[in-house]
Amino acid sequence: MKTLIKLEELAEFILGLFFFSVLSYKWWWFPVLLFVPDLSMIGYLVNPKLGAVVYNFFHHKALAILSIIFGYVLINNPLSLAGAILLSHSAMDRFFGFGLKYSDSFKNTHLGKLK
Repeated sequence: MKTLIKLEELAEFILGLFFFSVLSYKWWWFPVLLFVPDLSMIGYLVNPKLGAVVYNFFHHKALAILSIIFGYVLINNPLSLAGAILLSHSAMDRFFGFGLKYSDSFKNTHLGKLK
């Protein structure tokens, strides 16, 4: 099952890369922006509960998908770009075992405990 889930996350990463490719941005923007969603960890400076809320918001794939859709419908490339980056980043994180966070600890995720 673990391999199947990793393959699914890899496919979602590639889908985000595809969405990025149809936008009019230079390719170097993709790796530059790929880790920007991790800035959401700043909430952990306040406390684990706020950290989990902020982190999970910016790592939720529904936010990514809605950003892509609304960006497309509104002809707003920066919004679509944000969605493509969020989708790829979230899929990459989950591929490597970094899941959505529980409010008690950064290391307690929906995919299990981080080591």
